Amino acid sequence: MAATETLSPYLQRVFAPRPHKIVLSKPARKDAPYRKIDLERKGEAYLVSQYTEKQVFHKALPPEEAEAFCGEVLGADFLQLNAWDAGGESMLLLSKKGKASFKRKSLSSRAPAPQESHNRQKQYLIPEGQAIPPLIDMGVFTAEGRVVRSMYDKFRQINRFVEMVDDAVEELKPKHLNIIDFGCGKSYLTFILYYYFTEIKKVPVQMVGLDLKADVIEKCNAAARRYGYGSLRFELGDINGYEAPFPVDMVVSLHACDTATDYALYNAVQWGARMIFSVPCCQHELNAQLETDRFAILSRYGIIRERFSALATDAIRGNLLEWQGYKVQLLEFVDFAHTPKNILIRAVRRNIPAPVRQKALAEADALAAEFHFAPTLRRLLAGQEERGQ
Repeated sequence: MAATETLSPYLQRVFAPRPHKIVLSKPARKDAPYRKIDLERKGEAYLVSQYTEKQVFHKALPPEEAEAFCGEVLGADFLQLNAWDAGGESMLLLSKKGKASFKRKSLSSRAPAPQESHNRQKQYLIPEGQAIPPLIDMGVFTAEGRVVRSMYDKFRQINRFVEMVDDAVEELKPKHLNIIDFGCGKSYLTFILYYYFTEIKKVPVQMVGLDLKADVIEKCNAAARRYGYGSLRFELGDINGYEAPFPVDMVVSLHACDTATDYALYNAVQWGARMIFSVPCCQHELNAQLETDRFAILSRYGIIRERFSALATDAIRGNLLEWQGYKVQLLEFVDFAHTPKNILIRAVRRNIPAPVRQKALAEADALAAEFHFAPTLRRLLAGQEERGQ
């Protein structure tokens, strides 16, 4: 790979016009610690975002350290650098043998816009300034479409959820979506998703919310009619054994209690849903089953036992979904300071190689065996396998 000294003249040309955005890409090797690194100028410093497959790590660097940082990782970890400044785009490319080449393009309208300050307003997918009826009813927006000051945390949480959904949808680029929302409750996020797909993304949807409470279903259907959401309806029913009225593209399950989440995930797998978004809640099942001699310390303290059981529940669920052919991520949905129930399972159906799928199953079974767990989702999927489905 090219040495830092060899790259220095090129990096000086990159940083001389004070670029507002830099992207390091094209990993130099399979075991590179990050798949991409972005640097954005924030005032007199650069905000560095280092992306792994499932996480992003941030740090701030002054310009001279940012230049040295690029010199360290370029060649060692990445083979390409793109930088945008007021005059155009700089490209620094390395061959696998370490030969460097530099290119310069004139200003393009597609170049990333500069961000000069940390205080620059974030561009949310659900924007402020529009009178969105569900958000007004929730008390998040005023009648004029402004965020109520005390509800900014809720506004950010809603957008965080929509961003997580949008990442998967953008990848698949569907022309139509059939969506089931299990345990929809008062359906605030159901309404927001419907609004986002139909009004912002312009993706037609058929959407059904399911819940066990008749009064909730009645109120939600009334609200859908009031909002003019003609392709959204709510039904009274149990997740276990529910029969979908259409081929299902997406399953949403937010805060379905304990094993209700397992039935929601199982149904999604049975239907071959392309996308699953689940925020589990009240993971009591494995807490009651936990037995271990080698790791008794994990069961000695109540709070540790509870949190470990909850994390083990979702780790097993993630692996079981991977076994069934999904690319799975466990993401932070809400800041832990607001609620410990802050994990979202995002699963997108993919062509997962058989060895990878079997390894995921073996890992889940090994964890279950160690602590005498008998997870509901494992039992349901085992029954499916026995029936040859």
